[in-house]
Amino acid sequence: MDYSICGSNPLRIWYVYHERIFRSPVLLIFPFFLLPESIMKYSSFSVDQVGINERAAKFTKRSIKGDAKAFGLKLAVSMMDLTTLEGADTSGKLRYLCQKAVSPMPHPSLCPACAAVCVYPNLVGEAKILLSGSGVRVASVATSFPSGQVPLETRLDEVRYAVSEGADEIDMVIARGAFLRGDLNRVAKEIKSVRRVCGKAHLKVIFETGEIGAYDKIRLASDIAMQNGAHFIKTSTGKISRAASLPVSLVMLEGIRDYFYETGVKIGMKPAGGIRTAKEALQYLVMVKETLGDDWLTPQLFRFGASSLLTDVTLQIAKLNDGNYQNSDYFPLG
Repeated sequence: MDYSICGSNPLRIWYVYHERIFRSPVLLIFPFFLLPESIMKYSSFSVDQVGINERAAKFTKRSIKGDAKAFGLKLAVSMMDLTTLEGADTSGKLRYLCQKAVSPMPHPSLCPACAAVCVYPNLVGEAKILLSGSGVRVASVATSFPSGQVPLETRLDEVRYAVSEGADEIDMVIARGAFLRGDLNRVAKEIKSVRRVCGKAHLKVIFETGEIGAYDKIRLASDIAMQNGAHFIKTSTGKISRAASLPVSLVMLEGIRDYFYETGVKIGMKPAGGIRTAKEALQYLVMVKETLGDDWLTPQLFRFGASSLLTDVTLQIAKLNDGNYQNSDYFPLG
């Protein structure tokens, strides 16, 4: 049977099955045990859109000041992945970005280093040398970032190359076309295949939530990624205008929470793109704390994928330190 016409809803699948085989639209008793395991496993999760939006809006109204603000800003810096993902990337640009990740401010005592530098596979080896001994990790986008529109084996070769060059983390993109047409098995198998070739490198799975759209689908993508080996789930590539948002991130955080309750496994989360101010960063940290607890307030389980965010956060840290606002040129974008 072709399940693609049914989406991922088991009831819809059974209705179509019953109507086509028995020529009757009547739904009597639903025998879930007859459905393929994959369909049961990835059945739709209904997200309360109004409730998500209301809960997310509350995080924008919190006031964080004094020592708590200083702590939160420094924590945000330690969670940032600085990226250079352009066709014009050069060794000089990479060198500057690595220096910025290791020392985000002129005085290292003012804030910690960033979590990682994220580059294309061809720059991984150079980044490893530049960051050696710093504690800053090297992440690499792979699997034909940002589109993912090449054959699987080609994408796996890209991952193998990045790992062989020393990548600590791999950021993969899912096949959004396959996901949106309901080919969930393909998406799951590809994530599992990438995880297998990652070896010891951690895997972040990018959904491109601006293309997926509905909260139900974002939750479904989260479940598929977590069940098939993702260490992190990530909102976006940063290459389209609709990127991370508080409501979308909350959907993913609640998926992580439920998965942890079910399995005891802690999955990380990374909002990427569109987060530009220190105020926004603090709102995300409050949301993480109240949804998942203090255990997730660490770079091992939460990251920001927003290089431009670093400038505003370091400006705010400097203001708290000496009482003066600096010009943004004092802390240029890394």
